[in-house]
Amino acid sequence: MSNEAYAGTIRLTVAQATIRFLSNQYSERDGVEQRLIAGAFGIFGHGNVAGIGQALLQNEVAPLEGEEPMPYIMPRNEQGQVHAAAAYAKTKNRLQTYMCTASIGPGSLNMVTGAALATTNRLPVLLFPSDQFATRVPDPVLQQLEDPTTLDITVNDAFRPVSRFFDRINRPEQLIPSLLNAMRVLTDPADTGAVTIAMPQDVQAEAHDWPIEFFRKRVWHVRRPVPEPAALERAVAMIRAAKRPLVIAGGGAIYSEASAQLRAFATATGIPVADTQAGKGAINFDHPCAVGGVGSTGGDSGNHLADKADLIIGVGTRYSDFTTASKTQFKNPDVKFVNVNVAAFDAAKQSAEMVVADAREALVALTDALADYHVEPAYTEEIAREREAWFAATDKCFHLGHAPLPAQTEVFGALNELLGDEDVVINAAGSMPGDLQALWQARTPTQYHVEYAFSCMGYEIPAALGVKLARPESEVVSIVGDGTYQMLPMELATVAQEGIKVIYVLLQNYGFASIGSLSESHGSQRFGTKYRRRGQGGHLQDEDKIAGVDIAANAESWGLRVYRVSTIAEFKEAYAQAHAGDEAAMIHIETDLYGPNPPASSWWDVVVSSVSNLESTQKAYAQYVEDRKPQRHYL
Repeated sequence: MSNEAYAGTIRLTVAQATIRFLSNQYSERDGVEQRLIAGAFGIFGHGNVAGIGQALLQNEVAPLEGEEPMPYIMPRNEQGQVHAAAAYAKTKNRLQTYMCTASIGPGSLNMVTGAALATTNRLPVLLFPSDQFATRVPDPVLQQLEDPTTLDITVNDAFRPVSRFFDRINRPEQLIPSLLNAMRVLTDPADTGAVTIAMPQDVQAEAHDWPIEFFRKRVWHVRRPVPEPAALERAVAMIRAAKRPLVIAGGGAIYSEASAQLRAFATATGIPVADTQAGKGAINFDHPCAVGGVGSTGGDSGNHLADKADLIIGVGTRYSDFTTASKTQFKNPDVKFVNVNVAAFDAAKQSAEMVVADAREALVALTDALADYHVEPAYTEEIAREREAWFAATDKCFHLGHAPLPAQTEVFGALNELLGDEDVVINAAGSMPGDLQALWQARTPTQYHVEYAFSCMGYEIPAALGVKLARPESEVVSIVGDGTYQMLPMELATVAQEGIKVIYVLLQNYGFASIGSLSESHGSQRFGTKYRRRGQGGHLQDEDKIAGVDIAANAESWGLRVYRVSTIAEFKEAYAQAHAGDEAAMIHIETDLYGPNPPASSWWDVVVSSVSNLESTQKAYAQYVEDRKPQRHYL
């Protein structure tokens, strides 16, 4: 279109202008364009029903010329809709996401947890919490929290610390720079996360004459910064000097779509590759250099090599507490770090030699610069032995034949065998991510979707909605514990309403397995981690008198097809039926609350009471003092 076509203005409300603008924003990387904001989740109340709600309605039934559709989905919970948007963005390697809108007060505040999850995981989501009247005539409006010390603070200021960008639109003119900056952050590979634009309810409905050029198609190019030659030279020198190097692949290796380059680097150099929760699948598990999970929930193969490594090469990892095993994992007193990361903040961690660059571009450059380098044969043989031993341990965990109830690792083993290469398994907080990181054998970067940066219970059910929207061609399987289910089951109704086919695997063990085990090992005797009835006088009854919601019946009431099974053989049969069907389904199976779980080879720093009159706590504290002795800063 010519510049003349953009001359003039168009009169729209702030909300209508927002939707029109967003419908024409695109991201691009490697020559591929896609709509940046693929659709809208929204729960309406008096704060947004006549603003953004009206704009979404108009977009659907009477769009203006030049305005692209903004598909709308009605979720059931504001936190859930943000989780779905984050899961969608993660599945799309951060090149697309959803917008989320909520009403004033509790509706908007419900999105804060989802915003924190997105920002912690470096995932782009776009949030429009509704706000009080900018005119302050209706004051206090329904659900407004008053601050007697100032009139310019609202509950939405709670979004500031959990957002990568925050703004409030008090006048229509402010929308233009705000939305442009929002797009900048959403497409920034280093500084992305939750973008929050608070919308006073009166401003949403206020009309303004907008320059037509504001609504033209814009393409936001996602950069791939190449490594600085001097930084690359320093990194190469350190790798050449190392005898026992180890790569740790994080989420950045997947988001940059660097799997082929990571495999090529490992094949050429023989350097083993371990993975974090976000990085699992960056290298296929059956590659000779793939050594599995590392850190607090890693497996023996990755952790044994990490213990003795003299050089850690971090590729797209943020070095979470679990990855470093609370700064105890890398035990070699002379260990050094080279960090490849698009964000300088993460590249600088562990006093590393920084290579601030896109993971894919850096791996290509490193492979070329190390063309004549390979680790020593003895190290290659050690890698093979560690892999073989851990494969045997994994096979045992997958096929325990545990009775009378199966262990959750057996369910994971069945799923690992049943899922296709392009299918997706989803999980989040609790004991299950630990077992999955240690045991899951990911064949592709697509297959493994575990949220562990924020470790947020309740993520799994809405995440399945987001992932299926992003990959309708994949079988999406979400593993849900009974504790997680009771925190945020509401999006099951959305899945059923929208006719979205996902499979939920519900592991029922009548308690919190992860925290129960942690409590016991730290001297707190599993207190408050099992569902039990109160007897007379308020005393807890015996353990065998368990209280729990009938989750299978509850899931049926949301509209799911439910399969109740008791054995692994029945589980596999039910999965085959659910897979063959075209409706959302749940496979419900009881598992042993007490495990067994994979053998542990690492540590996690969770403090123990230093003074107690309980013998269990006293013993746990003595052990804690010993366990933390290897802790150190990597300097």
